[in-house]
Formats: sequence, structure tokens, C-alpha cells
Amino acid sequence: MTERKSLAYCVADVFTKSSYKGNPLAVVFTAGNLEPGQYENISKEFGYSETSFVYYSEIQKALNIRSFTPTGFEVDGAGHNLLGAVCAALIRGMEIFKDQGLDHFVIMKENPIFLAISYDGMTPVVKMQQKPAVKGHTISSEPLAGALGLSIEDFTLRGLAPAVVSTEVSHLMVPVTSSAILNSIKPDNHQLISLSKQFDFEGFYCFTLNDEAEGYVAESRFFNPLIGIDEDAATGTAAGPLAGFLHMNELIKAGNEYRILQGVKLNQPSLIDVMVRKDDILVGGSSVITMQGEIYL
Repeated sequence: MTERKSLAYCVADVFTKSSYKGNPLAVVFTAGNLEPGQYENISKEFGYSETSFVYYSEIQKALNIRSFTPTGFEVDGAGHNLLGAVCAALIRGMEIFKDQGLDHFVIMKENPIFLAISYDGMTPVVKMQQKPAVKGHTISSEPLAGALGLSIEDFTLRGLAPAVVSTEVSHLMVPVTSSAILNSIKPDNHQLISLSKQFDFEGFYCFTLNDEAEGYVAESRFFNPLIGIDEDAATGTAAGPLAGFLHMNELIKAGNEYRILQGVKLNQPSLIDVMVRKDDILVGGSSVITMQGEIYL
């Protein structure tokens, strides 16, 4: 009987310091690229919003990361898929920065993504650099109301209009009036997909503002049925654009660190650290490993 090949994996809970909170991410450790169909099969088997596949590349002198949704869509950008993969590699003792200087980076889709690494005790804290935010289309509240199960009045938050904003990935920033309204959203995926295609963006980052005395500047929910994610518990690729959007509207200050709360409706509360700087936006947080084992090819 031929012995089946296996790969080590772990499940990391991302944007949290506690297991069973935050956004779960499967991280699979490989020796290089897999066959295309294997990425989809493994990601589908785990069933999380994303699964990351990592290996250390001696040629690139960096950790190489590829991330897929259960539908086989390969995602890009500095989000929970990257944060969890980097934290998992560091927790497992991989020397992923051994051949680098002071500027630490990893590779995703052949592109370097630069990081700042620190530790809270034994827990790694990873800050990912995203590009400065760019604002695109604004969208009226009428089609959004039907797609999100809300009324037009629910979008009246400090005069903000829903707008497409991108750093790494384009998402629609959707302001709503309160936490109660935010958590009452009942998305219609068919309408959301239609709007995404019409205005050329991926997900819907619905948010409301909050008193910073509670530890976070905004509370959010994220829907991206276009790539097979009904709702996500923590979305770094959307938190960066939201930070940029809030800064454009003079609601946060450059150089200050803020937190965004996400995942409450899913009972997976996540805290995402964000900071707008002159030439980039930092998005970061911590992760913990909750389970580990082997998966067979």
C-alpha cells in the first residue's frame, strides 16, 4: 500500500489573543507550490473564509504565502490571511526573516509585503503595510438599502456617503447610523454580487462610529459573496481602506493608532489595529494557534 503524502497544518484565530475568538484561518505548511486543484480541495475541506499555504523560499529569502477561499478564488492583500500565516510561522519557530535586513517582508503573488514585528510576551504582534487609501465611486443608498435589508434613513451617519476605497483591494465602505442597525443587516447575496460587479469592487464593509473610550473607533461587518464569503469575522484588507476613509473625512488623525471591532454578530469578536501614515496604512494585530495536525493529499 502506497503511503499517502501529508502536510502539517494549524488553525490560527486571527486578530485576537484568545482561542475561539477572532477570525479562524487554516495555515498549511508546504515545501513549495502545490497542484492548482489541491489549493481548492484543501480550502474547501477546511471551510474557513480563507486558507493560507506557506513555505520558506530560499530564492526569494522570504516566507511565500498563497491564500484561497473555499471556492478556489486566490485572494490578495494584507489581511487576516497574511497576518495569521505570519503569526503561525513565528509561533512554530520558523526563521522567516533570517536572510533579511531590518526591513522584514513576506511574498504574496510575487509581491513583497513589508511588516513590523513585535512581541507581547510570547505572542507575536504583526503590523502589515498597505498602500495609501484611494477613493473611487460613491454609491447612493437606495440600491444598498434593498441589498442589505435596511431603510434609506439607516445610512445617515455624519453626512458620509457609501464609497469604494482601496489600499490593496477595493471594497465599499458603508456607513450606518448605529450598532443596532449594523447588527440588524440581512444581506441579499444576489443583489450584493450584482452591485460588486456593477461598480467593480469586492466586499461590503458596513460600519458605524463608536466612542473611543470603549477601546475602538468603529464597529464593522464584512460581506463578500462575490468570492464566496457570506460574512467575515475580521478583514484586514477592508480595515485599511476604512482607516483611510475615516482619515479623508477628518474623523481620525494620522499617526495615531485606532482599533476597529468586527465579528460581534458572529460571536467571534476581533480587534484590528490601524494607523494612517504619510506613505502607507498599518493594519495589524495578534493571532493564536488553536489546533494543529496533518492533512493528507
